[in-house]
Amino acid sequence: MSTETGFSLELDTKAVNAEGEFEGYGSVFNNEDYGRDVMVAGAFTKSLARRPAGKVKLLRQHYSDEPIGVWLDLVEDSKGLKGRGKLILDTVKGRETHALMRAGALDGLSIGFRTLKDRFDRQKGIRYVEEVDLVEISVVTFPANPKAVVSAVKHHADVASARAFAAAITRMTEALR
Repeated sequence: MSTETGFSLELDTKAVNAEGEFEGYGSVFNNEDYGRDVMVAGAFTKSLARRPAGKVKLLRQHYSDEPIGVWLDLVEDSKGLKGRGKLILDTVKGRETHALMRAGALDGLSIGFRTLKDRFDRQKGIRYVEEVDLVEISVVTFPANPKAVVSAVKHHADVASARAFAAAITRMTEALR
């Protein structure tokens, strides 16, 4: 927010849900990842019909022997594969992940899948992934797709606090005019 007084304030309102809930994109369509793969819109549709969110594993760094939570909702929208997950805070890794996400130190997401249908553009050296069997989505330090990130880790009380803070700043700014 900027005013005529030269006052400028930028807020990142990522807040942490005390219950460990968060949202983000496990995959973003039409974006080349570091492995030269591009996920195509519709790639997850059949997989999500076969395997609902609760059956897709929520892992940390793709370690299959240490699940850290559960996926509450997974949908394919116009941007990509959007998910809402819940960390299990009764586990050491769940609590550690929660703390790292709150601090912004861990905010990447990465998918684990089996390719069912793809096409390869030899000139560009890019694989277009058209259909997958989605097995897991991990919270990771370095996602292969840099646009696949946790977008919100929030709590209703924190959202209300952020709104109250923004309203107070607006009132303060108006008073300075």
